[in-house]
Amino acid sequence: MKSRGAMSLTGRQIRQLRKIGHHLDPVVIIGKANVGAGTVAQASESLEAHELIKCSVLDTSALTARAAADEVAKSCGAEIVQVIGRRFTLYRRSSRDDIEHIDIS
Repeated sequence: MKSRGAMSLTGRQIRQLRKIGHHLDPVVIIGKANVGAGTVAQASESLEAHELIKCSVLDTSALTARAAADEVAKSCGAEIVQVIGRRFTLYRRSSRDDIEHIDIS
């Protein structure tokens, strides 16, 4: 389930990120306004701070979780780690030095 982002995750890296992301709560909620500039900005800021985030698509959204994941990942330069039901997980390595980076090597 790779997106067409800047990096390309291996199967092992995706499995590792799925394990880490399993217990995360959604930090970006996509509703009837779908994916707008505010949603992209929120996702990008969250990725910069945490590298791995979970997002949720409400029933009021016209987008499927896969379509929302594709749109957010493309806009943020992130990789789609997983899409299950109405939730999806994204990864992007942070450029910040003041956070603990996820080791996916």
